[in-house]
Amino acid sequence: MNTTFHQLADAILAGVPATPEDALAVLRADDAELMSVIAAAGRLRRAHFGNAVKVNYLVNLKSGLCPENCNYCSQALGSDAPILKYSWLSKDETLRQAGAGLKGGASRVCLVSSGRGPSTRDIDKVTEMVGALKEEYPDVEVCACLGLLKDGQAERLKAAGVDAYNHNINTAESNHDNIVQTHTYADRVDTVEKAKGAGISPCSGLIAGLGETDEQLVEALFALRDLGSDSIPVNFLMPFDGTPFENTWELSPTRCVKILAMARFVCPDKEIRIAGGREMHLRSLQPIALHVANSIFLGDYLTSEGQEAKADLEMIRDNGFVVLGSEEDLAQQAGRLEPIDPAIRRRGAGTDVLPNA
Repeated sequence: MNTTFHQLADAILAGVPATPEDALAVLRADDAELMSVIAAAGRLRRAHFGNAVKVNYLVNLKSGLCPENCNYCSQALGSDAPILKYSWLSKDETLRQAGAGLKGGASRVCLVSSGRGPSTRDIDKVTEMVGALKEEYPDVEVCACLGLLKDGQAERLKAAGVDAYNHNINTAESNHDNIVQTHTYADRVDTVEKAKGAGISPCSGLIAGLGETDEQLVEALFALRDLGSDSIPVNFLMPFDGTPFENTWELSPTRCVKILAMARFVCPDKEIRIAGGREMHLRSLQPIALHVANSIFLGDYLTSEGQEAKADLEMIRDNGFVVLGSEEDLAQQAGRLEPIDPAIRRRGAGTDVLPNA
């Protein structure tokens, strides 16, 4: 079977797309074959993206108080999750938040707001923010995530300088009605198509761990391939207390890696982004996952905290990768490594402080 994964990579590199049967084989691979799966998927990652990792940064423009009932979401109607709730950030605060991520190494800023979809006034706010952001950081990529779009709104965002629009399909069409009832799967696809029609790069992904079957995970990934999503965020369910999915734990670190690998086999030349829940579910396998995926979010998410940004950047560097566009990592490519002083032990044997055990 190990040879089979490399044969699959050979075929994909030769231009033969993966089939649903191929994807299921990757997802159902024995844990003993995990490194072979990663090695084969990693060949595709390296062929299309080298050793670069794209770093993205989220700014939650408006948090909570959403009228939609997405069962996984801490911001949704009916959620009792004790999250931050606030209305729109000011333009200056948005610039301050975005600037922190860009200075930390991000090249794309994702401007996100809760809600069913933006009003005309909301579009006005966002276009003003985008203009100010592009003026201060001319090279930044801006991705907007504002919910379901109405006619003409994507064109306004494009004119303002929005590069990408995120709207995740989240799960397979056959599983959609089990997780949300206030809008349809077709509504989500329509918004992705509106963004594409306006010349905005489509960003759409999924959430794993929503009670879906293996076949439904495959269904969702092939739907994303058919949609032509340029960037595919792979989220892992964070079962917030106060939501219908609280206490739902279906994922293991190895399964999460296999899901990412399957995404790479199905969409070999697309940006596969390790998104929400990576710290909780991948845990110590996060560095391994970078050999399959080529993109992460830096720092915190919409309503949950991520690991320290410094740790993210160290993880990227220590595993032989470079942050896309980072001067620091370009220097490291040239062999100029920053020394790290050893930490002197001050606990355990010979002290009155408990050991690190």
